[in-house]
Amino acid sequence: MRMYGQCGMVWMSACINTPKSREGRKRIHKMGRGTRGLLVSISIAMMQSLAHAQRISVPKEMPSAISITVDDGSGANQPAPIQYGSLDQKAKPLCSLRVPDSSASSSPNTKGAQAAETVLTYRPLSPRCKFDLFLKQTYSPYTFASAGFQAVWADATGRWPHYGEGAQGLAKRFGATLADTESRRFIQTFALSTILHQDPRYFPSNRRAFISRGWYAVTRVVVTRNDNGDGTFNSSEFLGALFTSSLQNAYYPRPDRTLGDTLNRFAGALSSDAISDLLREFTPDMKRLFRKHAPKKIRKIEERLPIPEDEKP
Repeated sequence: MRMYGQCGMVWMSACINTPKSREGRKRIHKMGRGTRGLLVSISIAMMQSLAHAQRISVPKEMPSAISITVDDGSGANQPAPIQYGSLDQKAKPLCSLRVPDSSASSSPNTKGAQAAETVLTYRPLSPRCKFDLFLKQTYSPYTFASAGFQAVWADATGRWPHYGEGAQGLAKRFGATLADTESRRFIQTFALSTILHQDPRYFPSNRRAFISRGWYAVTRVVVTRNDNGDGTFNSSEFLGALFTSSLQNAYYPRPDRTLGDTLNRFAGALSSDAISDLLREFTPDMKRLFRKHAPKKIRKIEERLPIPEDEKP
């Protein structure tokens, strides 16, 4: 309608073919071509990685469970099995982003080798499992709730003023934040972790000191595990944050597509993941503390909530 008002019905084609319009279409076409090239490259590399992963066989001899032997002073050692790297994952499925916390089964008064003897068997996530985790997070209610909260916060703080105000502006902000989350999870959790053979899970620290555990959690942005269980540079984290920050230039308002804004979003993504790792490290402790002192009615309400066990805090 706006084009009709400026040029009229007869001269509509002439208005579309003005030099300014042709220049804008060239910029859009160039940007779209670069985005398509990035996605095609990721898809090709991902298909090659999937084909390579299908040729890799799982080791035949693996322990059925992990036993943490705890000496409680009574003279009898009580093994506490944890389904961590076993083939029979009844207590907790293997295809999960949450790794069991070994500190929950050990006594806080024990020290060193007398505390516990742990035999860990590492099993990598298959490419299909990584894709299932991406789908599971995509349809998680927390994903939409988080995107809604960020959209409301952005609207309240006046972020992205070019999106406008009211319901339309709030809907655009919600779509932008949801696209940020979904694209980051697809590129980093599935695509790059599959191509680079890295593990997207967070492995809790076995340390006891608060500062040591905090430092360990923050540095997981830089250090991760590969599919062999060895520590390696977290290239999927850095490349995922960089690719997502660049992809956001395709749908963010034009004033927010500068190089400085892209680098700020990249740094913000890394710092946000560092905070998330801190929460993953200390949430089990806070959860145990809450359950220890929470009234029975509150605990019963928590058990009845229709939330998957892996997504409960």
